[in-house]
Amino acid sequence: MVRAEACLHDDALCVLLTIFATSACINRWKLSLKRTASLGHFVTAVALTLVGFTSPSWPQAEMTATAIGSPAPNSNMRRILHVGADKEFAKPSEAAAAVQAGDIVQITSGTYADCAVWPRHARGITIEATGDGVTIADKTCSDKGIFVIQSDDVTVRGITFMRAKATDHNGAGIRSEARNLTVERTRFIDNENGILAVRLVADSSIIVRDSYFKGNGNCIVLCAHGIYVGHIAKLTIERSHFIEQHIGHHVKSRARLTELVGNVIEDGPYGTASYLVDIANGGGLIMRDNRLQKGPLSDNSSVAVTLAAEGNTNASAEIRIENNTFTNDMAGGTIFVRNGTATAATLIGNRLMGPVTVLQGPGIVGN
Repeated sequence: MVRAEACLHDDALCVLLTIFATSACINRWKLSLKRTASLGHFVTAVALTLVGFTSPSWPQAEMTATAIGSPAPNSNMRRILHVGADKEFAKPSEAAAAVQAGDIVQITSGTYADCAVWPRHARGITIEATGDGVTIADKTCSDKGIFVIQSDDVTVRGITFMRAKATDHNGAGIRSEARNLTVERTRFIDNENGILAVRLVADSSIIVRDSYFKGNGNCIVLCAHGIYVGHIAKLTIERSHFIEQHIGHHVKSRARLTELVGNVIEDGPYGTASYLVDIANGGGLIMRDNRLQKGPLSDNSSVAVTLAAEGNTNASAEIRIENNTFTNDMAGGTIFVRNGTATAATLIGNRLMGPVTVLQGPGIVGN
């Protein structure tokens, strides 16, 4: 076999023939081509291969682009849009005007008197705090919410939403008008609604994890709630804390399936909420490992968890309520679960304190 070093002293044709005749060189040549982003890098890689050097480690396409407006070489790259007083975008609304599908919007610590509409074309974006103390407050867009989300598959993480108000008294910290929203480690304080998603999106899912809802709700015109979702496929709430909502419900869902796992849902001493959980049109309900409490100022003393209070229009599905703790701190008695559907509910392993009727409606109660 002719050595590449000898070819370098003969002619270029010999070099090319040697490359294509030697499988090891071919493999190295292919690897160098894959890892280079320009013709200049390719030529350099071939030259280094011929003299026996190891191929250099140029940046891979999977790296995240950090320059605002820089083009993404392939679909794996995600732009990062930085928001803050000394960043590319001073406010979240400015980032929302520039956002594209798949972008990550990172907001630095601070309080922003702002609101933003996240547009329909910006599918798959993530909007997140990059430190503690990111608060967006006191302004609503389109007379709807602080964040109005019109794009699908959005994640919101680590932000506090405060004092959202609208002329119809239905302003929301987050108003979701698309499908598939995930909310993580986010706080909703003193809004008319914490999260509101009433648009009919039959195949949508909303997931809330590790979040906090305090002081939301009213019934000035129509009632507003801690979280209120309309006719979607599934609502999941995990490891979140609801406390001291006003007049409306802590959780109101018209979803076909609602799952509540590992949450604290309580009025506390000062909350005036109506129901703790309202599954307004029936359907499936899985409640497991939650701590629940109705306080002395509750606006509705009759029941804690209700199904089909506004008509049993969702398809029948499993209703399973297990290993929850419920405390009634009101002066009189109350019902833990009122089942207005035709599906038998299964209640197992729940711990009840105070004057409580376990179940009203079809179902089985076990230890």
